[in-house]
Amino acid sequence: MNTNVSVRSEKDLLGYRDIPNQFYFGVQTLRAIENFNLTHSKISNHPNFIIALAMVKQACAQANHKLGKLSEEKYQAIEFACQQLINGHYHDQFPIDMLQGGAGTSTNMNANEVIANVALEHMGFAKGEYKHLHPNNDVNMSQSTNDVYPTAIRVGLLLSLKGLQTAFATLIQAFSNKAVEFKDVLKMGRTQLQDAVPMTLGQEFAAFATTLKKDLDKINAISPDMLGYVNLGGTAIGTGINTEAAYAPYAISALAAITKENIQAAPDFVEATSDMGDFVLFSGLLKRTATKLSKIANDLRLLSSGPRTGLNEINLEPRQPGSSIMPGKVNPVIPEAVNLASFQVIANDLAVTLAADAGQLQLNAMEPLIAFKLFESIDLLAKAMLMFTDKCINTVTANPEHCKNLVENSIGIVTALNPYLGYENTTRIAKTANVENRNVLDLIRAEKLLSEEQLSEILAIENMIQPKASA
Repeated sequence: MNTNVSVRSEKDLLGYRDIPNQFYFGVQTLRAIENFNLTHSKISNHPNFIIALAMVKQACAQANHKLGKLSEEKYQAIEFACQQLINGHYHDQFPIDMLQGGAGTSTNMNANEVIANVALEHMGFAKGEYKHLHPNNDVNMSQSTNDVYPTAIRVGLLLSLKGLQTAFATLIQAFSNKAVEFKDVLKMGRTQLQDAVPMTLGQEFAAFATTLKKDLDKINAISPDMLGYVNLGGTAIGTGINTEAAYAPYAISALAAITKENIQAAPDFVEATSDMGDFVLFSGLLKRTATKLSKIANDLRLLSSGPRTGLNEINLEPRQPGSSIMPGKVNPVIPEAVNLASFQVIANDLAVTLAADAGQLQLNAMEPLIAFKLFESIDLLAKAMLMFTDKCINTVTANPEHCKNLVENSIGIVTALNPYLGYENTTRIAKTANVENRNVLDLIRAEKLLSEEQLSEILAIENMIQPKASA
């Protein structure tokens, strides 16, 4: 340590350590910094998690003050410090790796120490003068990591969901806009990468919007129940040791008011302290969205493939040169990046599942991995959706004449003729067209199987892309 740096001495179970005075965290945070250096993702990279921790601490302080256990002076100081964190200040004082042993104790103590030292300065004392306001005795009063940490995860996810919901809605609207723009572009639908029956490009893009809206609706509908029930007040294992009977209702009511979310007490604190099922379900929803998003990205890559030797039904705006050796090549880099983000979210779901499975008896010590991966998945999905919208979907264009030519030259158009010519006749025509490389409509005309008027009626766009009106 630089001997010119001003330091203070702090003590914990293992002894004394010098803490540079510039830092608001304390000795337990310092030990965690030294012990855990596993990822590039620190608590400070997840501001909503820090805000959630501060909200939980503020709610607990309110409950303790209401019960007469925390003086007015200490309560006001703690509330001030929590509001500072909620407003985005001091987030750089959370340098611990998101992956940490100890079931989140390091994160909880990081919050306790920062809040204590910000509060001490507000009271007119120096950092580390814990005899006036203590990280454990005062900031962590009536609490345990085992109820604070999972509650903060839930609140942090609810806060983070707002950004994901905005990104969702933005992308859905972009697909809906393109569905309207492409409503008259007739093209071939495909099943198993083979020609199927005609549709419009607008229908294809409308389906993208619909499938994502289904996921957004489901997330909106069940997330409050999944994430809104907390074990705050359960302390170590859910029994509420070291609290008064009125504490948990007071703290949870205060948390609901602070967060403006429908936060409620879990029906069984012991179960809620040990079970991670809600996080598994929530992660599964994120995985479902990632799977759909990746499928859409794959479809756009296929539809824009070529341009000369692929489908080339749509054009993706060129974003960058695509090759160091092939001049003129442009790759679908935005859909590809969406694929990569989606794969990571899918992988994160497995990590969450394994972590939830690894819980033992009254606690799951693997919660830090659950928190890390869920916050990462939400962030990845939101960023991927916004990138997809801005740098790809909004600028997609269609090649309507090419799409029309593919329909007219496709064997698949024979399906529309099946009700008029019969299955055996249309099968024969399809086979002949394929073997002799001839146009289906030319064969129909040559054999005078249908008149031009009949063909015109059968092949009208409105009759090929939707059920016919009842006779």
